[in-house]
Amino acid sequence: MTHGSVQKAGKVRNQTPKVEQKHHISRSPRLRNKHNYYKRYVKGIPTGQQSSARRRRRR
Repeated sequence: MTHGSVQKAGKVRNQTPKVEQKHHISRSPRLRNKHNYYKRYVKGIPTGQQSSARRRRRR
């Protein structure tokens, strides 16, 4: 069994307007490692996704 008809496939994606990507320049690995060291060892911020207790709430 299928959910919906084949003619409706991709309907929502085709309706959404195309948004251009933002130009993103990534840091060089040396700067990225330096930044991660500062965050993890100097400031003591834990790695990974933040737990619900530390997550900031948006209003």
